[in-house]
Amino acid sequence: MRTLIRGAAAVLTGDVDAPLADADAVLVDGESIVAVGAESRIAEAVDRTIDVAGGVIGPGLVDPHTHPVLGDFTPRQNTLGWVGSHLNGGVTTLISAGETHWPGRQRTRLGAKSIAIAAALSSATLRPSGAKLHGGAILIEPDLTAADFDEMAEAGVHLVGEIGLGSSMDPELIRGPLELARARGWVLPMHVGGASVPGSHVVPGSMVLELRPDVVCHANGGPTARPFSEMDEVLSHTQAVLEVVQAGNTLALTRIVNRILERGEPRRLQFGTDSPSGTGILPLGLLRTIAYAVAFCGLDPATAIALASGAVAGRYGLDVGLLAPGRPADLIVFDVPLGGQGESALDSLRVGDVPSVALVMVDGEVLVHPSRVTPPPAHPPVFS
Repeated sequence: MRTLIRGAAAVLTGDVDAPLADADAVLVDGESIVAVGAESRIAEAVDRTIDVAGGVIGPGLVDPHTHPVLGDFTPRQNTLGWVGSHLNGGVTTLISAGETHWPGRQRTRLGAKSIAIAAALSSATLRPSGAKLHGGAILIEPDLTAADFDEMAEAGVHLVGEIGLGSSMDPELIRGPLELARARGWVLPMHVGGASVPGSHVVPGSMVLELRPDVVCHANGGPTARPFSEMDEVLSHTQAVLEVVQAGNTLALTRIVNRILERGEPRRLQFGTDSPSGTGILPLGLLRTIAYAVAFCGLDPATAIALASGAVAGRYGLDVGLLAPGRPADLIVFDVPLGGQGESALDSLRVGDVPSVALVMVDGEVLVHPSRVTPPPAHPPVFS
C-alpha cells in the first residue's frame, strides 16, 4: 500500500544535526519511507491519504532502557500488555537493559547466559502489540568467557544489560567480560545510583571513571540519584552518554540536562524510562521526560525528539529512528492535546505538556489511531 501522510505543521527527521525537515508530507510505500518533502513535490498516485491536519510527523521513539522478560508480560508489575501501552505512548522500538525481573534469576555465568539467549531468541520472532522489541541483554558475571560471548552472539545476543545488576561490582572481577563485550562492539551501559532492587549494588560516579562504560544508566537516579558533583565529574573526565529517566529524580534530571547543554554536548544526553520498575509501567515516560528537558532546561523540542529516536538508534546500531527515504516507516503523529496550549505539538512540549499521540505507524502499518494513553488530539487525522 502506498500512503501519503500530508498536512503536517512540521516534520521531524530524527537527525540531531538537522532535526527539522523542510517538509509537510511523507510518502510511504509498503514498509518503507520513499520521500519526505513538500506535498507538491512528492505527491503521486497513492492507495491512501492521511491528512494530519496540522499535526507534527516524527520518527517512532526508541526506549533504550526497558526491562522485559518475555514478550508483553512483566512479572515486576504482574501485568500483561505493557509493551502495547508504550506503543500508544509513541515508542515503536524498545531495547532491553537486562532481563532483571526474570523469576528465579540466577546470578551465575550459566544463569545469565541462558536468560540472555532465551530472551534474544524470543524477541527475534515476537512483535508485542506490533512494537519492535530487542531483548536478551547479558547481565555481566565475572566468569563469563570468550566462548560464552561467541555462543551468545551466534544466538542473536548483541546487548549488555546494566553493569552492576549481576553478582559482582568488583572492577577487577568484571573488567575481563566487559572487554570481551566491548571488543565485539556491544554498547556498555552501567547502573549508576542507589540500589534499585534487592541484590543490586550502590554504584557511585567514581565507578564510571574506573570502568569507562558507554552509557550512564539513569544518571538522575534509578530511582535514587548520586550527588550531582559525581555526574559533573563524569561529564568532565569521560565521553560517556548520560541517560535521564522518568523513574528517577526530577531535580537531578534538570541539573544534568542543563550542564550537558551548557557544555554544548547534546549528543551526550539519552532519554529512557527504566520501565517496568518499582515506579511502575511508564507508557508516557519518554514523552514526559522530553517535556521536562524542553520546558525546564530549554532544550529544542525537535532536537529532543531526535535524541530519543535517531541518536539512540544509531548508538545501538539499529535501522530505525530516522524519517528518511529508504528507512522503515516507523513514525508517529503528535498533536496539541484537546484543550492544550499552542499551535503544534512542539508548543505543547515547550510549555511542559505531553502532546497527544494521534497516530503510530510501524513498518507502514497504522497500529494506533489515536492513542489510548494520551488525551485526544485537537486535530484528529483524516483517512481517505
